[in-house]
Amino acid sequence: MSTPNRQLVLHSRPKGLLAPGDLQRKEVSVPELKDGQALAGVKYLSIDPTMRVWMAVDSYLPAVAIGEVMRAFGFAEITESRHPDYNKGDRVTGPTGLQDYVVLDASTSRSFQRVPKIPFVSDTVFLGVLGINGLTAFFGMEIAKPKKGETLVVSAAAGATGSIVGQIGKIHGCRVVGIAGSDEKCNWITKDLGFDAAINYKQPDWKAKLAAAVPKGIDIDFENVGGEIMETIFGLMNLHGRVALCGLISGYTKGNPAMASLGTVLVKRLRVEGFIVLDYASRFTEAATQLGQWKMFGRIKDRETIVEGLEKAPDAINMLFTGGNIGKLIVKV
Repeated sequence: MSTPNRQLVLHSRPKGLLAPGDLQRKEVSVPELKDGQALAGVKYLSIDPTMRVWMAVDSYLPAVAIGEVMRAFGFAEITESRHPDYNKGDRVTGPTGLQDYVVLDASTSRSFQRVPKIPFVSDTVFLGVLGINGLTAFFGMEIAKPKKGETLVVSAAAGATGSIVGQIGKIHGCRVVGIAGSDEKCNWITKDLGFDAAINYKQPDWKAKLAAAVPKGIDIDFENVGGEIMETIFGLMNLHGRVALCGLISGYTKGNPAMASLGTVLVKRLRVEGFIVLDYASRFTEAATQLGQWKMFGRIKDRETIVEGLEKAPDAINMLFTGGNIGKLIVKV
C-alpha cells in the first residue's frame, strides 16, 4: 500500500489575509525512492511572515507557483533512505513545504541541515532560537553593531525574531525598548526577557510613551514592521543611527511595504541596511553554536505558540498578522 502525503498547495494569490481556498489540500502518494534519495516525515512547520510574501510576488526567492506545494521551513525525520548522506532516524531542518513528507535528493538535500539530539532540548528549538529566527536575530544584530550604553528599539518585539534580538541587545549592554501589540506581550518581554521598556502600539498614546522610553534617542532600530511604527522610530533616531531592516510585515497583507521617508534618512544620516539570513548560510553553524551557549546558560529565553494539525496552517499564517501568537509560531503536523 502506498503512503498518502497530504499537501497544501497555493491555489490563488491572497488579497489581504489568507481566505478559505487560497491554500487547498491535495493528497498524493509518496513516491518510491530511487538511489540517491531519502524520505523525511515532517513533524513541525515554521510559520513565518515571509511566507505571505512568497505567495504574492518574487522577492529574494521566486514566488510560489500556483498549484505548487506552499513553501515553508520545517523539522523532519528521515523515515527511509537510499541517500549516502542520510540514515533512517536522522533529523533535519530545511524547506520541507506544507506537507507530511518531503523527498531529499541531489538537488534539494544541500538546503537541509542535519540537527543533533540534545538532552532536555525540544525538537522545535531548531525552528526558533537555533533556527531561522535565531540566526536572523544574530546576523541582524551583527549588522547593527550594538555598543554598551546605546538604545536599541525592536518592533514586533514579542515575535520569534524580535524577542531574541532584544535579548542579544541586553547581552551587549544596550538599553532595549520593545514595541508589541498587547499588554500581555509587553509584560512578557519586560518581566521574562529583561527588556528595559515595552510599548503597546495599540494604545492611543503609544508614540508619546515611546518618546518617553528613549530619553537619549534611539541609536539602533531593528525593524520588522515598517509603516507608521518605522516612521515614528525614525523620527526619534539619533544622528548616524543604524537600522537593521529585517522585515516590513505591516505591508505584507496590503501589497505595499510602506517605507519610511527617505528625507529622515538623509537629515539624520542614518545607515539603513537590509539583509536576508540565507546570505549567511556558510556561517549558520557558528551562529547556532553561540545561540545555543546563550540559551544553555539562560541568557536567551524563548516561548512558542504551537498550532495542532497541518490543516490549520492557513489559520496559523494569519495569526502572524492579527497578533494571535507570542514568540515562535509552529504548526505540529
